[in-house]
Amino acid sequence: MNRKALGKGLEALIPEAPSSAAGGLVAELPVSEIGRNEEQPRTVFNEESINELAASIRTYGVVQPVVVRRLATGGYQLVAGERRLRAARRAGLEMVPAIVREVDETGALELALVENLQREDLNPIDEARGYESLMELSGSTQVDVAGRVGRDRSTVANSLRLLDLPPDVQDMLVDGRLSAGHGRALLGLGSPEAIRDGAAKAASRGLSVREVEALARGGRRKRKKATRKARTDDPVLQQWEERLQRALGTQVRIERMGTEGTIRIEYYSDEDLERILEALGTLG
Repeated sequence: MNRKALGKGLEALIPEAPSSAAGGLVAELPVSEIGRNEEQPRTVFNEESINELAASIRTYGVVQPVVVRRLATGGYQLVAGERRLRAARRAGLEMVPAIVREVDETGALELALVENLQREDLNPIDEARGYESLMELSGSTQVDVAGRVGRDRSTVANSLRLLDLPPDVQDMLVDGRLSAGHGRALLGLGSPEAIRDGAAKAASRGLSVREVEALARGGRRKRKKATRKARTDDPVLQQWEERLQRALGTQVRIERMGTEGTIRIEYYSDEDLERILEALGTLG
C-alpha cells in the first residue's frame, strides 16, 4: 500500500552518524538520566523483539542514537527510540548515544509520532491516541495535525473515529485480532453492545472488512425499521432538530428508540464535515 511520506522523513530528523543534527548534538548520555515520555504514542512493545535487539546491542552497540530533550529540572526525557533504550538497558549498557534536541513537549510528541508512523509499527489505537494527544497539547485542528505529520486530513479523521469504539473492542485492534478497517466498519453498528457483538463475530469467524461492513448495513436497516415504527411527531424532538439545523447549517434528524436514540447530521464533502466539526466545537 502506497503511503504519503511523513514530512522530511527520519533521515532529516535522525541522521545516521552526525556530530550534530537539526539543532541537536550527539552525546553519550547515562541511561539512568533518560526518562521515558508518558505521552509517547506507542504503548505496546514486543518483548521478543526487544530481546533480539538487546542481543544485537551487546555485540555491535547502539547503532542509531536515541533522541532526547533536556529537562529544566535536570536530566533528559526520551523523544524517540524507546525500543532502543529498553534494549540497551536490557543489554546492561550504562551509556547510549543520543541526539539532544531543543524541543518543547508538543515538539517531542510530534517527533515521537512521526518516528513511529514512519516505521509503520504503531497499532491503530496508539496512532489515534497520538493524534488526539497532539491536538490537545498544541490546540490544533485535524487539518493542522495532518499537515504536521504528513498525512491526509481524512486519514487523521478516520483514525480518531476508532477512539469511539468500546475499550474492549479497542483492545482487539491493539493486539491485532481486528484491523483498523474492521474497527471503522464496526462503528456502523451503532450501539456499544452491537459493536461488541459484531467484533466478537468478526474475530471468531475471521470475517473480512467487507463482511463486517455488510453486517453493519444489515444492522442499520433493522434500526431504521424500528425507528419508523417507534417514531412519533414529538414536538420536543422537532424543536431540537430545528435548533441544531440552524446552528450547524445542515440537515439534522433525531431518532428515538425507547429511552435511547441517535442524532443524524448530514454532510456533503470533507470540507463540509470539517465546517460542521468546528461548529460543534463552538457549541461546547
